[in-house]
Amino acid sequence: MNDSAGDRRGLVDRELLRRVGLAFGTVAVLLIVTNLAALQQARFPDPDDTLRMVQVRDLLAGQAWLDLAQHRVDAPHGGVPMHWSRLVDIPLAGTILLLAPFLGQANAEVAAMVLVPLVTMGLALLLAGRIAWRFLRGDEVLFACFALAISVPVIHQLRPLRVDHHGWQIVLALLAANGLAARSRRVGGWIIGLALAAWLAISIEALPLTAVFAGVLALRWLRDGAQRAWLLHAMLALAVGSALFFLATRGLTDLANHCDAVSPVHLAIFGWGALGIAALAVAGRRALAVELAGFAAIGGGALAILYAAAPVCTGGGFSELDPLVRAFWYENVAEGLPVWRQKPADILQLLVPAGVALQAAVRLARRGSEGERAFWTDYAILLAGAVAISLMVARAGAVAAALAATPLGWQIAEWYRAAKRLDRPGKRAAVLAAMALALVPAMPFTLFKLVVPARAAGVAPVAHASSCDIRRWGPQLRRLGSAEVLAPLDIGPGLLYESRLEVFATGHHRGNQAMRETIRLFLGSSEAARQALRARGTKYVALCTDLSEPAGYARVAPKGFGAQLIEGKALSWLEPVIAPKSSSFRLWRVTR
Repeated sequence: MNDSAGDRRGLVDRELLRRVGLAFGTVAVLLIVTNLAALQQARFPDPDDTLRMVQVRDLLAGQAWLDLAQHRVDAPHGGVPMHWSRLVDIPLAGTILLLAPFLGQANAEVAAMVLVPLVTMGLALLLAGRIAWRFLRGDEVLFACFALAISVPVIHQLRPLRVDHHGWQIVLALLAANGLAARSRRVGGWIIGLALAAWLAISIEALPLTAVFAGVLALRWLRDGAQRAWLLHAMLALAVGSALFFLATRGLTDLANHCDAVSPVHLAIFGWGALGIAALAVAGRRALAVELAGFAAIGGGALAILYAAAPVCTGGGFSELDPLVRAFWYENVAEGLPVWRQKPADILQLLVPAGVALQAAVRLARRGSEGERAFWTDYAILLAGAVAISLMVARAGAVAAALAATPLGWQIAEWYRAAKRLDRPGKRAAVLAAMALALVPAMPFTLFKLVVPARAAGVAPVAHASSCDIRRWGPQLRRLGSAEVLAPLDIGPGLLYESRLEVFATGHHRGNQAMRETIRLFLGSSEAARQALRARGTKYVALCTDLSEPAGYARVAPKGFGAQLIEGKALSWLEPVIAPKSSSFRLWRVTR
């Protein structure tokens, strides 16, 4: 791609904003209406969202900026240090601080949990639409925006109450993709590098796609030596940006090499990469074999640094999990598993739109000016890489779906224009149905479940919704003070959010040992649990009887402590404190 690729439209054109605004307004209203009940009940989509708000509350209450520990989780051992980034806390805390004087603290929190995800959605729409604005017709902006806005993996991460970091990952991936379209190689490289540095500061899961971006820029270099500035400035920005984000959000208090967050070993790798690329650039144009050897040496050096400084991290961010925690927790977090371990409808929703978009990107790479063809070639490679990553980790499918939105929007627009030219209503309806299936391929599954009863279809009936409403018991829980409670991992964040209680563990892997102990206690005998809780000083035990986690404990250990609690077996050393007939939530006091 050269600096003149694409048309000469402005950075952010008024017409672009009008079209993106139309899509955003429509989607924002729909998201608020469809999530209204969840908002009224503060029913978070995921325990991570709940704990994110606990983290923001702690920050606003005076916890130090560089203190990332959750001190009410495994409190006897000093709390659990989190791998999360303060970057995600900034917009939430800022919104609350801004609105609290007018709305009150509680209402300001609710407003932040609506506004921040919607702003994230708006930014994602703008960035996806801007690529369409640069390289396609104006009509494709709307189609690209709606392709993103109705993408199930994307909407799951950008709806109200979804306040964890996944939405920002989508925005930063799209920002880096916009960097590929910059007219200035220097500016584009710095946009890419800084966007990736911010994404890595938020989540180390950005590493694979960072490698894909580097590969795309290396291909630009190899196609045309004059394009080497792209990779040079991107690597410089990645190294400098990562160091600055590390100092700003981690400081120098923890210089250990962690596998789940950017650490000194990663900074060393990025610095090595930047120095190596700079040396190759200064050396000037060389034979293809020499340049390939140079890239290989840089990559080999990066691997050598990793193996020398943190060999355990070669197994991934969860390589240090206890086997019991891996079996009962990690292997049951569906979004972190490969795509072939997902439900059929989810597999279709992840792969079909991305597959159509990839084919469209390849078609776009065969048309237009030389610069446009080069851009869409690079974009197709980037999208293929994102799809490949999502095959291994399903939650990465949201980023792949977001990157797919622009070429998918172009393809849908092409089909729509073709459908309007058809004379026969039947053919036109068939084309429109195919368009709908390309966007929402899981629709037939949804309609089938609505129309055909589960038993008549020969499948197991869908489990009923849980009646575990911890929020309802918040006032009573807050009267219990700051005592510790043993609870399943998934409801720990809810207890922290609704009360001043401390919890044994939550589903966050740096609390590996406390997670192991929680699982072991629920699987073991009630007498073993009694002795352990008395020795530790734990005052309460909590459980939601109709959730999948305790059901899993009961299935594996039908005579264990967890199974006895689900069955309602009276234990002499547990006194019921909250045991309503209308809810599955139960709380007992440890008496002896």
